[in-house]
Amino acid sequence: MQSEDQVVEEVLENDDDDESLFQDIDMLQNHGINVADIKKLKQAGICTIKGIQMTTKKKLCNIKGISEAKMEKIKEASGKLSADGFLTALEYSDKRKQVFRISTGSQEFDKLIGGGLESMAITEAFGEFRTGKTQLSHTLCVTTQLPGANGYTGGKVMFIDTENTFRPDRLRAIADRFNLDQNAVLDNVLYARAYTSEHQFELLDFVAAKFYEEPGVFKLLIIDSIMALFRVDFSGRGELADRQQRLAQMLSRLQKISEEYNVAVFVTNQMTADPGATMSFQVDPKKPIGGNILAHASTTRLSLRKGRGENRIAKIYDSPDLPENEATYAITAGGIGDAKE
Repeated sequence: MQSEDQVVEEVLENDDDDESLFQDIDMLQNHGINVADIKKLKQAGICTIKGIQMTTKKKLCNIKGISEAKMEKIKEASGKLSADGFLTALEYSDKRKQVFRISTGSQEFDKLIGGGLESMAITEAFGEFRTGKTQLSHTLCVTTQLPGANGYTGGKVMFIDTENTFRPDRLRAIADRFNLDQNAVLDNVLYARAYTSEHQFELLDFVAAKFYEEPGVFKLLIIDSIMALFRVDFSGRGELADRQQRLAQMLSRLQKISEEYNVAVFVTNQMTADPGATMSFQVDPKKPIGGNILAHASTTRLSLRKGRGENRIAKIYDSPDLPENEATYAITAGGIGDAKE
């Protein structure tokens, strides 16, 4: 019986390697930026040097107490600290060695997505109801905590729930399948319920702060589902542009968090019936919501659909490096598993 505490202790020992992951914003003190200003940046959710580069000058000026002169000074200091320019593809491929993969619980599924859920990327799974999106999220909460291939040590999970579908007891059943201590598994999952799209956006600041406080401890951020609240808060064509704008900002924040702290981001998405599709001869008139903005922001998109009985089929819908393929998996008492023929 493998105790969960061992897993997390191992993670904590490996902390030193992760220090190179990001440069702390406190380093700006040596470049003449005072502590009060650094504190203001932290309150705005900017905790790393990379975080400053990922924020526009306009946004920095909007932070209370940061004047234009201060902003220029901060930008200049962060520019000196990070030598981010062009890299050769070879250097970048070395950098990509930090990327880890998290198992989905099904070997077939893992093979389909190149060994598991990729860190520093957004993976989106969409499908109709009961295709296993939430089951996949729950299973990932547990598999993230297991040590895996290529020296992956396991780590904690952040879960943002927008549809009130998170069930801790479901994690207990999945923990039993992997012979883990139930309470230890639950203790390693941080859960937040978002009620509005704005609340969902604000929670990301907390997420970034947590990742910064405990570097290398958290390995996965799950949002189930990304679009549900946007669907409710913005209605009709009139507010569509606003909705997409807010959505784009949120996804950009997610992408930045995943790269800044080297975590995997998994989001689920809903479907809509496409009324125009009956005219053209599409096999499946349903499509994921969120439009092109979400389509471009997700690194890998997975389409889930129902198969026979408990079986479900996952298909690569869009990915920069994976071929379009399909895999069959099953929803079992212990989460996502391999399909029995």
